[in-house]
Amino acid sequence: MVAFMVGLVALPTPFVDKLWWDAHGWPIATTLLIALALTLTSRRWIARFRKRAKAAGEDGEGRRLRRVATVIGLVSGLAVAIGWFVFVLVLLDAVGVSIAPLLASAGIAGVALGFGAQTLVRDTISGLFIFLEGQYDVGDVVDLTTGPATVSGTVESLNIRTTGIRQFDGSLSIVPNGAIEITNNRTRGWGRALVDLRVSLAEDAERVRVVLEELFDELVEVAPLQDWLRQRPQVLGVTQLTDVSQVIRVVAETVPAHRMDVERLLRERMVARIGERGIKSPPVAATQRSHEPGR
Repeated sequence: MVAFMVGLVALPTPFVDKLWWDAHGWPIATTLLIALALTLTSRRWIARFRKRAKAAGEDGEGRRLRRVATVIGLVSGLAVAIGWFVFVLVLLDAVGVSIAPLLASAGIAGVALGFGAQTLVRDTISGLFIFLEGQYDVGDVVDLTTGPATVSGTVESLNIRTTGIRQFDGSLSIVPNGAIEITNNRTRGWGRALVDLRVSLAEDAERVRVVLEELFDELVEVAPLQDWLRQRPQVLGVTQLTDVSQVIRVVAETVPAHRMDVERLLRERMVARIGERGIKSPPVAATQRSHEPGR
């Protein structure tokens, strides 16, 4: 900083001196315009590709768009950082600050900073591995475990140091990449919907099975379930008995991003169908008591 101020004093009127402008003004103006152009262009491109990634489906094209959005975000961030770094170097050279000693001392400064910025280095390295391994991309729905807490939502940004997660309540959480211990990606491969249906102990479990099987034969042809289901729902049977009810479990293999949607729709249709067929459910109060501690 001292050298920078000395350089300014040594130039009486640098910004009006024609010789100074011919030697340094155009490089400064050029690098500044390039840095500004990179910043504005990258923001526009990132916003455009992130919008496409959010609207993409679960097919191969959607997967490709999410990957492209991730690459665009990382590359643009690096390009902007390099652009402004070059501008700063050109500006320092123009005001008389020697760049060579700064560059020569970069190695020593890097070692010194390494001891004081271990978290920053860890976050950066972790971000590189997350990108290279393709653990998740922009638009993926993930659960990120960071020690005692878990952040769940849609990946809105993946930077070299942090990941932005838009949670289901709308809040945006910024997670340091180095703090991520476990990653659960709900958008990859397939998901499994699991629904437990409680019916009265007096009901015939086999009759309930037949009613549900008939319902599932119908649902596989009904939108949007026909697009969200990878396999027809299956009745596993009675998995639990309580004082007042029997629990019949249903599972279905789904498109990963719509697992919770499938569970919600199946639960609604199952409850409505058993009501139509006169199959009794346990009283709500009794069901709540069966979940009390000690029961």
